[in-house]
Amino acid sequence: MGNKLAKKLQVILDKSIDKKRIFGTSFYIQHDKFSWIGGSGNLTPDAPFFIASTTKLFITALVLNLQQKGLLKLDDRISKYLPKEVLLDLHTFEGIDYTYILTIKNLLAHSSGIPDYFQIKGPSEKSLIHQLLEGNDQSWTPAEAISISKSMRPLFIPNTVGKAHYSDTNYQLLELIIEKITGQPLAKLLNQTLFDPLQLQSTYLYTNPRDNTPSPFYYKDKLLEIPQAMSSFRADGGIVSTTKELMQFVRAFFNGTFFPESQIAQLAKWNPIFSPLQAGIGIHQFKLPWIFDPAGKIPELIGHSGLTGTVAFYSPKEKLYITGTVNQVAHPDLAFKLAIKLIKAIQKGSDK
Repeated sequence: MGNKLAKKLQVILDKSIDKKRIFGTSFYIQHDKFSWIGGSGNLTPDAPFFIASTTKLFITALVLNLQQKGLLKLDDRISKYLPKEVLLDLHTFEGIDYTYILTIKNLLAHSSGIPDYFQIKGPSEKSLIHQLLEGNDQSWTPAEAISISKSMRPLFIPNTVGKAHYSDTNYQLLELIIEKITGQPLAKLLNQTLFDPLQLQSTYLYTNPRDNTPSPFYYKDKLLEIPQAMSSFRADGGIVSTTKELMQFVRAFFNGTFFPESQIAQLAKWNPIFSPLQAGIGIHQFKLPWIFDPAGKIPELIGHSGLTGTVAFYSPKEKLYITGTVNQVAHPDLAFKLAIKLIKAIQKGSDK
């Protein structure tokens, strides 16, 4: 069954390459004792690529590891760690300042109500993402990202029941908190706490715009080269990895390597963000609505995804791990569609 299934999975990848939207893809699946990794188009299984917001799963692991070491608590107020200039005007909603009730958990869960410096239109009438997609590469610091966010109106009062809004600003703030607590730059801390213990040789935080190691990604049918921006995302989207090493990390995340495995259930407090994704505390849930999966065959997946079409998920029900990318900014949903095809093939192969 193994060889036959592996060939079928490879065919699925090969057929996805249309050279209009997907020019290269790589996926890795582990299901019970079955393991398969494949690449197609201009990506090999060992090719390093930008994982974009899947970076946030690494930051979650880092924060939970710091909590395990007694260096912070998720319910700590962020005002305990951030200077006054960062806190000033951070969250004033309808005339009331809610900055000093914000917690680390709010940032992880996107329940802060703080605007997204990256995707929401600011005073310039063009969001930062649209400027980048137009080819206007630029760099910024966490302080500048937070300043952009302050120029926008907060979306809701922190901890509003049932409310979440995806905001990269939350993770720029988390970077400042992490560096304040540890006294170390984020890149060094990621190496020491996550990458080195797992012996990840090709996974790192992208900080040098002159670094040409990562595979360039696409926006529609053109390469999008924005190295200054990629070196600025940092905690909210700056990690480079490979399909194989991303799998190593996801398995470690869910098996208790960095924090007690029992904590995973505590992270599963879901609020809708982008259908069919829901935000938990530092993790996301992908679950197809009944109308698209009436038989309920596609299992709940928990983990994270990124704007470059990167996915890193675990299915508790199926005991299945899946990581991969389609390396496409304009159609990141294609990564989920491809993942579903691969999972269906695995399920069908397992039934035989």
